[in-house]
Amino acid sequence: MSLKYYKATTPSHRERVSINYKKDGIWRGEPLKILTAAKVSTGGRNNKGRTTSFHKGLGHKKSYRIIDFKRKVFDVGATVLRIEYDPNRSAYIALISYDTGDLSYILGSEGLKVGDIIYSSFTQMLPVKSGNVMPLKNIPLGTTIHNIETKPGRGGQLARSAGTSGKLVKKDSLYCLVRLSSGIQISLLGSCLATIGITSKIDSFNQNFGKAGRIRWLGIKPTVRGVVMNPIDHPHGGGEGKTSGGRCSVTPWGIPTKGYRTNRKKYHKKRK
Repeated sequence: MSLKYYKATTPSHRERVSINYKKDGIWRGEPLKILTAAKVSTGGRNNKGRTTSFHKGLGHKKSYRIIDFKRKVFDVGATVLRIEYDPNRSAYIALISYDTGDLSYILGSEGLKVGDIIYSSFTQMLPVKSGNVMPLKNIPLGTTIHNIETKPGRGGQLARSAGTSGKLVKKDSLYCLVRLSSGIQISLLGSCLATIGITSKIDSFNQNFGKAGRIRWLGIKPTVRGVVMNPIDHPHGGGEGKTSGGRCSVTPWGIPTKGYRTNRKKYHKKRK
């Protein structure tokens, strides 16, 4: 992957860094229509018209690319036809054609190129090649993986954004231990599928958009700080002059935002 740097010929070009899609060989045309679906922008509103997800709205019109996260066509070769940009995610996607003639979109792996042949198998030991899919129990220890299932058959849910991956660190007869990019270690069944390699577009987080308008094109609205609001709008608001709030950083509803654990274990009561 290569980055594109700009000269400061205009204010919006100053310090701007983008990805050189042309040099990376990304498909310049339209997506495959039969593998797309309509996507309606909600603007962060629910069915009652109330804002439930802040700082969302406007942005360019998008069509959703139907991605195959399950990769359940086993023991059939698939040829990579092209690598495409997907406006709905940070990583690239790849259009593949199975030997049976079926077409599908999958998450792009770093190093995957047009013409490569990849496989998905539940029983066979495939080569440790970027894009191949195997259950965790068949993957060697220390292998870098992405698009990891949390439950067998559900489809990949972990390590799907650009440049992310997990590492298989331990295996036993039933479970496998995977270390994610965040450092969290999660125990998964050995029958969960995972894709070999790192998710594509590893330089995604090195981009500098250069101006606020490019962020608006993505459908992200500006964020107003709580300390500049009124007391009725935010717990940090009010006060004479510039104040820092006088309390720990919280959300508009008083929930701590720094050092507060939000990933809790869910305990379900047994039905009698």
